[in-house]
Amino acid sequence: MDWYNVIFELIDMRSFSNLWYWIVLAVLWSTASHWVLGVPFDMISRAKRHGGAAQEDLETMVRINTGRMLYITRAAGSWLVAIWALVATMLLLLGFVYDIEFAQAVLFLYLPFSLLMALSLRSAILIEAGEGRGDLLHRRLLRHRVATQVLGMVSIFVTSLFGMYQNMHIGVLG
Repeated sequence: MDWYNVIFELIDMRSFSNLWYWIVLAVLWSTASHWVLGVPFDMISRAKRHGGAAQEDLETMVRINTGRMLYITRAAGSWLVAIWALVATMLLLLGFVYDIEFAQAVLFLYLPFSLLMALSLRSAILIEAGEGRGDLLHRRLLRHRVATQVLGMVSIFVTSLFGMYQNMHIGVLG
């Protein structure tokens, strides 16, 4: 038995025809939609319904997560942007110059999540600037969740269009 062939049959490197890629895409966006700035959505709903201790817990958790995100950004933001650009450039070149489908598939995960990180950073800045309590916090978190869901839907739609094109293109050539 040739282990190399067995592994590559199990892990199909043609990503857009692989069921696991689509499962990962759906799970990533589902998880991103559920965890709003590191806070589970049910916690946001509970705080809005009941207030009191649930609201205090929500505000504390949001303050901790946004403070952590802003600290990391302020301390290492330039390096993070440089590393992001390096990885994005590498994936673009491998995917579309060298025509490696795996790099294309990773790029279709990487770029939308980069936009999501920018959205999260913007929300964290707005929360720090004064939207960190009460109804303003609820409104900000709900807007962030809706924006995440819209970004996820557009991302899945564009990825599926490109994936269908890839599969038809390879099917015609192969």
